[in-house]
Amino acid sequence: MALADTIQNIEQLEDLLSEPTPEVVLTLRHLEGDLIVLGVAGKMGPSLARMARRASDLAGVRRRIIGVARFSSAGFEAELQRHGVETIRCDLLDEKALQRLPDAANVLYLAGMKFGATGQESLTWALNTHLPALVCRKFAHSRIVAFSTGNVYGFVPASSGGARETDPPAPLGEYAMSCLGRERIFEHFSRTLGLPVALIRLNYACDLRYGVLVDLARKVLLGAQVDLSMGWFNTLWQGDANAMTLRCFAHVASPPLTLNLTGPECLNVRKTCQRLGQLLGREPVFMGKEAPTALLSNAGQAFSLFGQPRVSADRLVAWVAAWLRQAGPTLDKPTHFEARDGRF
Repeated sequence: MALADTIQNIEQLEDLLSEPTPEVVLTLRHLEGDLIVLGVAGKMGPSLARMARRASDLAGVRRRIIGVARFSSAGFEAELQRHGVETIRCDLLDEKALQRLPDAANVLYLAGMKFGATGQESLTWALNTHLPALVCRKFAHSRIVAFSTGNVYGFVPASSGGARETDPPAPLGEYAMSCLGRERIFEHFSRTLGLPVALIRLNYACDLRYGVLVDLARKVLLGAQVDLSMGWFNTLWQGDANAMTLRCFAHVASPPLTLNLTGPECLNVRKTCQRLGQLLGREPVFMGKEAPTALLSNAGQAFSLFGQPRVSADRLVAWVAAWLRQAGPTLDKPTHFEARDGRF
């Protein structure tokens, strides 16, 4: 992939997000069976489904790519269909509807709840822990790659390089606890049914329309105060996150593979905002003081399997700044990465 200096429009952005690497094409060439994406209408689902479709076509493999969601937002379903992804409307918590879904040898599990979890704790637990049990029973003979989150770790010193997969979980708040519950449910069924699973602890994928960098850049551009209390963060270009996620199908296991997925850099909020300020022609406004700890992950194990990301943090910062300078659209879905109380 030849990386452009800037991304000019939605079409170019979507094309880059869904462009499969040669390694993804190889993975999909050797993978047997159809692929179903549960929760396809979220932030990452459409580009993941498109990448799987493109990789399968390039590999010369006839395979159904099926996207499942309620499709409450207009446009998602038709756009997926336009790119060769079949769609099924389904409330996944409706057990009868879930059972009617077609069988598939490969399952991407993207469903879950984070934002709005505070005040809807029961729904959060239902989506994040009850639904995985239903899915494991429905797809008991499939391979499953399921998203989790780096929030299952506690805060670590910024100098530590981030939490590793071997570190004990220390979730803060009901959202993070329910995500650890999701992992435990998948682990239980993986062990008892011999179900091959990979659990992906994703820590802030970044599109140009959402992500930590977009949150920070918008504040710098608008002259809003940037809270420094969460002084460091990780992030990863969503196209790289998509590619590594699909390659995980070659590494599913029982008991599950657990893998951190994020960028290699531990980015400092103050310095990142200062760089964004230079690119945007604005002086950042800060409040608070950096705490000595942050929610950080070390993705060294993923890099040993898949290599380094194609897009560096420096390039991603430049892309985000250029996107906002040209008034590129955003999803207006803040990550709330700065929250230190576990409430989202």
